[in-house]
Amino acid sequence: MTAAYTQNLDKTPANHQPLTPLGFLARAARVYPNHPAVVHGAKTYTYAEFYDRSRRLASALSKLGIGKNDTVSVMLPNVPAMLDAKYGVPMAGAVLHSINTRLDAANIAFMLDHAETKVLITDTEYAKVVAEALKLSEHKPVIIDYADTEFPGLGARLSDVEYEDFIAGGDPEFAWKMPDDEWDAISLNYTSGTTGNPKGVVYHHRGAYLTSLGNTLAGQIGKHPNYLWTLPMFHCDGWCFGWTIPLVGGTQVCLRYVRPDAIWASLYENEITHLCGAPIVMSTILNAPADAKRKLKQKVQFLTAAAPPPEAVLAEMREAGFNVTHVYGLTETYGPSVVNEWKGEWDALDGGAQAQKKARQGVRYVPLEDLSVIDPLTMQHVPADGETLGEVMFRGNVVMKGYLKNKDATDDALAGGWFHSGDLGVMHPDGYIQLKDRSKDIIISGGENISSIEVEDVLFKHPAVQAASVVAKHDEKWGETPCAFIELKPGATVTAEEIIAWCRQHLAAYKCPRHVVFNELPKTSTGKIQKYILREMAKS
Repeated sequence: MTAAYTQNLDKTPANHQPLTPLGFLARAARVYPNHPAVVHGAKTYTYAEFYDRSRRLASALSKLGIGKNDTVSVMLPNVPAMLDAKYGVPMAGAVLHSINTRLDAANIAFMLDHAETKVLITDTEYAKVVAEALKLSEHKPVIIDYADTEFPGLGARLSDVEYEDFIAGGDPEFAWKMPDDEWDAISLNYTSGTTGNPKGVVYHHRGAYLTSLGNTLAGQIGKHPNYLWTLPMFHCDGWCFGWTIPLVGGTQVCLRYVRPDAIWASLYENEITHLCGAPIVMSTILNAPADAKRKLKQKVQFLTAAAPPPEAVLAEMREAGFNVTHVYGLTETYGPSVVNEWKGEWDALDGGAQAQKKARQGVRYVPLEDLSVIDPLTMQHVPADGETLGEVMFRGNVVMKGYLKNKDATDDALAGGWFHSGDLGVMHPDGYIQLKDRSKDIIISGGENISSIEVEDVLFKHPAVQAASVVAKHDEKWGETPCAFIELKPGATVTAEEIIAWCRQHLAAYKCPRHVVFNELPKTSTGKIQKYILREMAKS
């Protein structure tokens, strides 16, 4: 009987199609053609119009000779053209490369050359840095300017072709093709190049499709959500939410500038139900001027990554009308692929016990096949005791294809059949993982390992502290000691001595910072604290 299941039961176009998120938009345009798909200032595009614009972009690119495995780069903020590109570029068979809009010319030039960019769509606001990058770049892509009519007069034109005119020349009935294989590349995202050149992370159609499904579950997203773009759309392809929201027929509200008044106005006026962002976005919301804040009629689901929010911040967010879910992932895992899956019985715990649960990164997304904490030397799983340290590793369909034109780095990252995150953590008995540090961020003082995350958690709980980061500082006696960089809440005052005393109340003495620096913390455009800058500052 076994052989019968292998006979005359072949894959055919009728029963097997490559998984791709491109069909999400096509379906939404058919099912909800008049439902608002994209909002930007005074402009609203329906799903029929969104699909039309994406097909026009795909058609116009095809007329330029753009096809399979060609790279189309975009230097755009959170604007409709960016959402068009998430569909239109792969509809032409090409690969979308979204550039971090905070990068300098040298980094942009490296990426344009490394990606062999054929077309660059760039917002006029970034004309100066892009012009410098083009001078440095050996590749000379076709330039298409995007002039945001909702924010006129930003920057200058670099070409004779403006985006809206470009897609107007495309065919709204363009017969876009599915990928030949779901393993085909859909997008390219560069990691932060804190040491050497950044690495180009390649996503495939299958992973983008499955991450979109996972987002709906992790983010508690039902039909027709109103999603606010506080997360940069370029960051890990916006955690794939540009593909997720059309899956459920939702409305994507663009936010060009992440400012407190604009966030609160949109939350209220557009009845926002979901948003994502780093902890800095929560700070922006909570520390907004009183006259900017509104009483919200709806509960807002907020997905946040990076460090777990302190208990006090979570309480403030609840009071303001937000339910915060902690997620975790990396560029190499399509953004978040781990979620702190909250259990109803934990609601009965006291505040401190709940905070301990919330501090954990959590369990795997449904589309992620496996998540574990492993000894990188032996590749053996560490005991699930909440104490034994190992490297957090991922396995499954939402792990990158690899690094573009970098075989050695790809082989290292995927060695032993697992993606090596570089994050150190523990596995708790209930299967939830908790990060303890990046491998390079562990502080070794007098032979003892100190988790910078553990020290930061204590600092975050101080009522005057808005943000904190801890790095190693060289010490003649101990080798290294913790150095704390602290950003205070507006109007708050505290001394270094008071901070150290606070730490001594909650930490073993050897873990307490010996140096405290009050300063605005350097952050990436996605709100992550740049520890490599702080390490250099600590040296002085």
